[in-house]
Amino acid sequence: MTQAPARRRTGRRQHDREIVALAVPAFGSLVAEPLFLMADTAIVGHLGTAQLAGLGVASALLMTAVSVFVFLAYATTAAVARRVGAGDLQAAIRQGMDGIWLALLLGAAVVAVVLPTASGVVDLFGASDAAAPYATTYLRISAVGIPAMLVVLAATGVLRGLQDTKTPLYVAVAGFIANGALNAGLVYGADLGIAGSAWGTVIAQWGMAVVYLAVVLRGARRHGASLRPDAAGIRASAQAGVPLLVRTLSLRAILVIATAVAARLGDADIAAHQIILSLWSLLAFALDAIAIAGQAIIGRYLGAGDAQGARDACRRMVEWGIAVGVVLGILVIITRPAFLPLFTSDAAVKDTALPALLIVALSQPISGVVFVLDGVLMGAGDGPYLAWAMLLTLAVFTPVALLVPVLGGGLTALWATMTLMMTVRMLTLWLRTRSGRWIVTGATR
Repeated sequence: MTQAPARRRTGRRQHDREIVALAVPAFGSLVAEPLFLMADTAIVGHLGTAQLAGLGVASALLMTAVSVFVFLAYATTAAVARRVGAGDLQAAIRQGMDGIWLALLLGAAVVAVVLPTASGVVDLFGASDAAAPYATTYLRISAVGIPAMLVVLAATGVLRGLQDTKTPLYVAVAGFIANGALNAGLVYGADLGIAGSAWGTVIAQWGMAVVYLAVVLRGARRHGASLRPDAAGIRASAQAGVPLLVRTLSLRAILVIATAVAARLGDADIAAHQIILSLWSLLAFALDAIAIAGQAIIGRYLGAGDAQGARDACRRMVEWGIAVGVVLGILVIITRPAFLPLFTSDAAVKDTALPALLIVALSQPISGVVFVLDGVLMGAGDGPYLAWAMLLTLAVFTPVALLVPVLGGGLTALWATMTLMMTVRMLTLWLRTRSGRWIVTGATR
């Protein structure tokens, strides 16, 4: 009788070591990514208001375009991890190369669209006459770096699938340092203005892509994996990514609707909403790190045919998600009075944000479960269910959110609706994991 609890404790410790080993570096690389934009903003901000406004418009367009293709990382992680679990490293890297080739093709297509339409897209986005030329310049130059950004996504997925989250951290940190140095040198040293900032970022992005490709190519040579593009493999990678693309677009739609509703509530509400949304996104990095660990670990267990190991790992990661969510919620509650003055001195904005921040804090354990189960189902390759679940969530959220201003609700009511959205996600994901239908073992799903 005493052996079973001892085995469970040993199993939990093993899962804890795996989760920490993968999640901590993943968190570091996730946090490093937005620092690129922060460095650009800090450097361009000293050029003038029009240049900074142009950067804001162009970067929003670029980040939206790239975030749509985040499935390159998610789908590749799950597919590679399964092959690793099955003990076939050659096939794992071959699978990763299919994802990288898909990234290059998609990147080339995006460049072909952005270059001739940049000016029109900037105007459509509502940039002022003063900011529009700077936004167009930044967007056109930065478009050259889009294939590199997509390669980085796909190659990051390859390494995560190979259970390596340290290399992406090192590359992200090196890329951030190079980006800052190049931006400063080209903007001020070479006097290129906002164009120098764009070129600095493009060079840093391609440098990161080259490093990733060198790592993957070295692994391919070691295990005898083919580097040539395979039409069937690329098509399979694209098919695996479509449901995750639907999921991502649905989530983006929810965030856009929430911002549109906040704008209708008044200036203080939209200002407070932007502050809270930035904090919500930061908290998401910590929870997403556990989800990334989940993608890699679950994929490996299922590839190895260990269904019970996948269940146990899922259970332990949910416990981690709840615990981290509780800690984050407590931190938000404690730091609320100190956090808001960093972003605004307007008393009306702070008064509007304080109760909404309390809602965000209380919802963090729910978010913890959502992020973890999202990662588990991605690792299992259960993309179609994730797509349908997110579409259902969007259908529930939209009418409720649109009723907030109609019924006289404020920002706190809107963020209560955001919590409803996360609760719906948690229920749909929990029902799926409880059913066990996500558990499909083998090298491929």
